Formats: sequence, C-alpha cells, structure tokens
Amino acid sequence: MDTVFRALGDPNRRRLLDRLNTDNGQTLKELGRGLAMTRQSVAKHLSVLEAANLVTTVRRGREKLHYLNAAPIGEIADRWISRYDRARVAALGDLKRALEENPVNKPMFVYVTYIQTTPERCWQALTDPGFTARYWGDGPSSDWVQGSPVLWRSGADGEFRDLGQRVLESDPYRYLSYTWHNYQPEHASHFGWSDEQMAELTKEPISKVSFQIEANGPMVKLTVTHDGFDQETEMLRAVSGGWPQLLSRMKTLLETGSSPGWSGERRSA
Repeated sequence: MDTVFRALGDPNRRRLLDRLNTDNGQTLKELGRGLAMTRQSVAKHLSVLEAANLVTTVRRGREKLHYLNAAPIGEIADRWISRYDRARVAALGDLKRALEENPVNKPMFVYVTYIQTTPERCWQALTDPGFTARYWGDGPSSDWVQGSPVLWRSGADGEFRDLGQRVLESDPYRYLSYTWHNYQPEHASHFGWSDEQMAELTKEPISKVSFQIEANGPMVKLTVTHDGFDQETEMLRAVSGGWPQLLSRMKTLLETGSSPGWSGERRSA
C-alpha cells in the first residue's frame, strides 16, 4: 500500500485523478490541457499512478485512454483503515466514494485488481458454475468455446436459461470475452419501469464484458472491461456499481477460501 500513499501524496497527481473523476477515459493530451505542466511531466505522473494501480489504460486504435481504478482505495478502506488517523481516513473515504459512485462520461467501464492466486484458479473462478455460485450466486455457465451460449441460472427454479449471450473470445487462463444480456422482465419489476420505459431500454446496443488475466509474480492481474455502450445507460450504471462488489468477493474467496458479505442476493444487472 506504500505505493498508493506515495502516489496520492503529490498534489499534481491528485489533480489528474480529479480530472479523471470528472471525465474518465482521457488521453494524455486531454489530461494535460490547461495544466501548468509539460507533456513529459504529465506522462511521468501518470506512470506513477499506473504503478500504484490507481489508473489503468486501454488502447483504442492509436489512442491510449486513461481510466480511474478504485480497487486500491477499496482495499485500503477494507483492510488497513484502522492504522491511519481520522483525517486520512476521511480523505480516503471521500476519494473511494468519488471513484466508485460518480458516473463516467465515456461509455465504458474498466477495473483492475491484483489477486494472490494463479491464472488457472482465476479462470476457474470466472467460468466454473460450482465456483461462481460461492460469490456470484447465479453466475454464468458455458463450455466457453467461441460462439457458444452463456447461460444463467434462474433464481426461481435453478434451471439455466439462455439470455442471448455468446462467447466472443476464449483463451483459457489468459482472456475471456462474451456479450452481455439485455434488460430482463425482473429488471423492470425490480426498478419499477413501465412497459414504455422497458421498450426504450431494450433498444440499447448489446454490450460485452472482457477479462484479461496476466501472471504477476505470485499474483494475477485481472483487468475487467465492460464496453459497447453508445452513451451513459442504465446498464452501464448497473455494471459500474456491480462489478467492483462482485470482484471484491471473488478476490476474497480466492485468497481466503470464504466470501464474507455474500448473502445470496441476485445480481442487479
């Protein structure tokens, strides 16, 4: 956690985080616009933030987009909070809430976490229904071959059902991508949407989620990217709040053998 505190200790780096919090997914040029810093200085500060896992990057064509990553802040709040004074606790809590609750302006969700496990176990945690049930509840089931359906367990009868999702790419222990589902009747019931609202929402483009697994010494770097949105949508808001909670439970389960906080509730998206 020392690297996180060192990264947050510089006001210029905090200013860059503030900018990403206001408008996530910016290029180096966009982040440096209007700042009294050279392009090289901005790049150096971003490198420190990346090394601390506070910022992650995604390439889109020739552009490199920078995204906030709330995982390190969440880990500090969850595991180390008692070691620091009240003022620092308040500051970290404010930053954690800002990173996790403020909606992003770019239609994309990116999240990076480091898990003390192996690529094989991480893959199992994402694909094995017997494993996902321990932290996801009604997680996906598939043979994970490109083009195959991704099924979800129904909470009512326990049967797996096809919501139209398909495996896009599958490279065991390295990379997995599949299309996400559209809005379901239970969403309308849960959120109180009218038939007219539901009809409009189901016109949104189908999004996709991708998992990149990279060995990192005794740990695994897991990057989750959920994209395919053409604008800020209910689905993007739902997955942006749901993925961090889900991945936190998965990380705890892989590292400790149990998943505290899981009570069997169904996913919200």
